[in-house]
Amino acid sequence: MTPAGGPAADPVASGPQRRAAAGPCGTVRVLGLDPGSRSTGFGVIEAFPGGARYLASGSIRAAGEDLASRLREIYAGVAAIMAEHRPGEVAIERVFVHRNPDSALKLGQARGAALCATFGAAGALFDYSPREVKLAVVGHGNAAKQQVQRMVKVLLGIEGRLGVDAADALAIALCHAHGRATYLAAAAGGAGRAR
Repeated sequence: MTPAGGPAADPVASGPQRRAAAGPCGTVRVLGLDPGSRSTGFGVIEAFPGGARYLASGSIRAAGEDLASRLREIYAGVAAIMAEHRPGEVAIERVFVHRNPDSALKLGQARGAALCATFGAAGALFDYSPREVKLAVVGHGNAAKQQVQRMVKVLLGIEGRLGVDAADALAIALCHAHGRATYLAAAAGGAGRAR
């Protein structure tokens, strides 16, 4: 894996510090990740002041029989995406508590495998809750997956089929791009100025 330049962020930025960790004005390539133990969605966009442009998306299908094999596949898949697309920033969905503790543990391990593949190759790492992502893309935090999928296609001008995992990953990248743009606009306008 070839580093994309710049130091890697040690912790995943979250809370108010997340916005402060965003990079300088201009265009940045963002990788959105929607981790899962069987399918991990990815979406790559170019974020710029005032918008975003679609670059690539898809799913890493982990077909291994046991969890360890699937985690290796997730790690290798994300590492390959990092090497190919060289994102400057990575946005990943925060794990939420499932009703089934075993599912939550597997999801957390899949997220960990995906995160480890990004270390050292991206300038900054950010995480967002599912509610934050839905709010940023659809306008309300309880949106259905189909609503998210449709809005991602509209916002990025994607025609044709878009898988659910890829749409979720692109939504995470768009959520980050929106938050990043808000932070940059506030920073350019001066402290304390309302937007």
